[in-house]
Amino acid sequence: MEFLNNILTMLTPTPGEPLMMSSGLFWVLMLVFLPALAVLQSQRRRMTLFVTAFSLLCAIKGSGVLALLMLLTAAMDWVTAQAIATCNDDRRRRVMLWASIACSVGLLVYFKYANFALATWHDIVGGNFEPLDIILPVGISFYTFRTVSYVVDVYHGKMRPVDSLLDYAFYLTFFPCMVAGPIVRAADFMPQLYNYKAASPRAVWDGLWQFMLGVVKKCVFADYIAQYVNIVYGSPSGYSGFELLVAVLGFSVQIYMDFAGYSDMAIGMGRVMGFDLGENFNLPYRSLNVTEFWRRWHISLSQWLRDYIYIPLGGNRKGKVRQHLNLLTTMLVGGIWHGANWNFVVWGAGHGIALCVHKVLMPRLKAIDNTRAVTIASGVVTFVVVSLLWVFFATPDVGTAWGIISGMVTRFDAAYIPVLVSRRPLLCVLLLLAAVSHYMPTRWLQRAREWFVAAPWWARLLVFIVMVQVVLQVASNDVQPFLYAGF
Repeated sequence: MEFLNNILTMLTPTPGEPLMMSSGLFWVLMLVFLPALAVLQSQRRRMTLFVTAFSLLCAIKGSGVLALLMLLTAAMDWVTAQAIATCNDDRRRRVMLWASIACSVGLLVYFKYANFALATWHDIVGGNFEPLDIILPVGISFYTFRTVSYVVDVYHGKMRPVDSLLDYAFYLTFFPCMVAGPIVRAADFMPQLYNYKAASPRAVWDGLWQFMLGVVKKCVFADYIAQYVNIVYGSPSGYSGFELLVAVLGFSVQIYMDFAGYSDMAIGMGRVMGFDLGENFNLPYRSLNVTEFWRRWHISLSQWLRDYIYIPLGGNRKGKVRQHLNLLTTMLVGGIWHGANWNFVVWGAGHGIALCVHKVLMPRLKAIDNTRAVTIASGVVTFVVVSLLWVFFATPDVGTAWGIISGMVTRFDAAYIPVLVSRRPLLCVLLLLAAVSHYMPTRWLQRAREWFVAAPWWARLLVFIVMVQVVLQVASNDVQPFLYAGF
């Protein structure tokens, strides 16, 4: 009984604290969820109801009663999409489309940007500002992107409306994607649900492999490196330029391992359950320019911004000047989406400007011989630009970010190199391993994956035990929240 009471206590709604797939509670729940899913997989309707109920439980755990907004907006979007599909009046269809978008985006704006807008207004007109007591529902941004894409796709005839409200609720609340994506579109997800088949044993082991990789990325690399980054970024004026440089490089590794790790867990769990959630990261720091970076980083978001903002604005169809303006606008939206703060505006604008510069220089860059030296230089420049922009992403304000960047140059002292190596050897090892794993031939990792899938059960169990031991030995004592859980 005490065990059950502890579980129920841990399941008590704690708004702002999502049920993370790297937590012990989640793993305990999987001991019940996965066997139950295996029993219900042959009956799609019961499986759909069971998974939706579990997903709502996860939502309530991290958002409290605000999770009920998911059901309310799901019902509204479902009804609206049905009406749009059956309406022959173009004007009425547009009104319904924009009303649905306004409702979904309006909720996001209120929860995420109300305090930012009010604070900015008070800064302009003066006066004391008391923040509103607003709790941000976990994953509301990813949820909103899915609702908007669904209604827009139905409007443009890219998919037929979902017949069952339960099926649509299953899609919107699907727990692997709830906290931080990937942003799976209904047009790609619903056919898998309609034609649902239980995952094959090979797919289950393949999904488990990807899930374990995600756990290692998140709990070993991201969480440990975050300890150093948080210390330095918490008081940057007290550290040398070299220590600031290591923190900047560390955050580039941290945010990749954190977000790609979560994506691996989500995609792996989806595969175990019989769903293909696509690919969300493709070794982004191998990119040779910023355009390529955004084709490799958070792929589902990049494609969403392209299809639902950049292309509707005109894309590259209305001349170079308009193309650059569309790029800048799209990246500003992407920056503001990430957070209600001016540093995210600067981060988004920085990437927008970098994309425009690359487009302008592209004819000259294509004329340069593609030698190994040019490839290395292109990769280094791209990584430096991305890493410097990450500083604005990671800090609370623009002034702090600029202080870190300037401090790297003005206070750089090579004497701190041996000091850091001797005092933080594990940090240096993890940064080195992160670089090696990112740039090594992809076929090596693919061979390891194929070996795991085909290995006998005892070998898989041994790999799992080793993974758990590594996590327990290296990871920090407290489970760190996913960086993207607040977005």
